Amino acid sequence: MHSATYLTSLVSSAIVAALLTLPTAMAEDGWYPAEIDVWSPPFNTKHQHTLQQYMPPAHASRVWRICASIPHLKDDYWLAVNFGLVNEAKRLGVGLNLYEAGGYENLATQQNQIAECVAQNKADALIIGAISADGLNSVIADYSSKGIPVIDLINGINSDKIAARVAADFYDMGLAAGKYLTALPLDTPNKTAKVAWFSGPAGAAWVAAGDKGFRAALNGSSLSVIDGGFGDTGIAAQTRLIEAVLDGHPDIDFIAGTAVSAEAAVQVLQKRNLEQRIKIISYYFGPGVYRAIKRGAILSAPSDSQAVLARISIDQAVRALEKQQMIRHLGVTIKMVDLKSLSEFNLNSSIAPAGFRPIFSVAP
Repeated sequence: MHSATYLTSLVSSAIVAALLTLPTAMAEDGWYPAEIDVWSPPFNTKHQHTLQQYMPPAHASRVWRICASIPHLKDDYWLAVNFGLVNEAKRLGVGLNLYEAGGYENLATQQNQIAECVAQNKADALIIGAISADGLNSVIADYSSKGIPVIDLINGINSDKIAARVAADFYDMGLAAGKYLTALPLDTPNKTAKVAWFSGPAGAAWVAAGDKGFRAALNGSSLSVIDGGFGDTGIAAQTRLIEAVLDGHPDIDFIAGTAVSAEAAVQVLQKRNLEQRIKIISYYFGPGVYRAIKRGAILSAPSDSQAVLARISIDQAVRALEKQQMIRHLGVTIKMVDLKSLSEFNLNSSIAPAGFRPIFSVAP
C-alpha cells in the first residue's frame, strides 16, 4: 500500500505538471469559519437545509486513530480531499491512515482495505468516501456495533448506522449545473438544443443524486438530454464515452458531466475542431476545470468545497469519539464558479496546493 512504487503509480506526470500551474493554497487555518448547509432533519430526502456558520474544534483531547477510505486518487477532486484530510488531522493532533481503492469498479478492494486499515491501526473512527451507496452497509453496521463511529464523506451511504454525513447534496450540484445551462442564450433561440450528459459511475449515490438534479433543472426547458452512459471517473473511460456520443450524435450543442468528463471533452473537441460549436459544463469543480474556465474552454462548474468537507469529516470523527454535540448532516454551501465569479472564489476550498503529493498516513 505505502511502497514507493505504489505511490509512483498513483500520480502521473500529467497530474504533477498540472499541479505546478496552480496557485499556492494556505495549508492551515484560513479555511474557517465556513458557510454550511445543515440538513434538518438529518438525512432528509427533501433537500431541506438551513445556512449556518461552521467552526471546527481547536484540538483533539487525545491522540485518536482514524482510518479514511476513498474511491481513488485518479483525479484532482480526490487529491483535494486527501489534502484536506491530512491537514486537518495534523491541526487537531490525531493519527490518520488513508487508503484508496483504485476506482469505482473496486468495491471488494474498498471493503478489504477498510478491514485492513482498522485492524492494523486499531482505528477509533472510520471515514468513508463510498464507492457504492449500499455495498458497504454490512461493513458499516459491523464497525458501528463495535463502537467505531463511521462518517459518510461526500459520496453518500444508504445506512442508518453512520454517525454523521459530511457532503453537499449532489442533487443540488446537478441542479445548479442544469440551471446554469438552461439560462444560457442559444445560437438559434427557437431550436431544441441537445446536451450530452455524463453523470459518472453506476451505483454511486452521488451520481444518482446528481443525475436527478440535473434532469430536474432541464425539465420544461428547450434542452433535450442525450445519455452518455455510466463510466469510471478516469480520463480514459470518460474519453471513450464522449467519443462514442460524438460519433452517434454529431449535432449536440453541449457536453455536461463530471469534472473528468468535462476535462476529457476539452481534449476531444479540440481534436475534432468542435470547441467553438459545442460548449462544456461540469457539475463539480477541480483544478483542471479551474484552468479550463480561466481560458474559456469550460463554461462553469458548481463547487462543493471538497477540501473543506474532508477537513470537517475529521472534525466530526473527533466530535463523535469525544461525545461532543455535533451536526449529524451538513455540507459546505454550493458555489457556482464561472469566468465572471472566479476572482471571488476561494480556491483553497476545492484545490490542493501546488506541488501537493498524495499522503497516506499522518503520525500525531
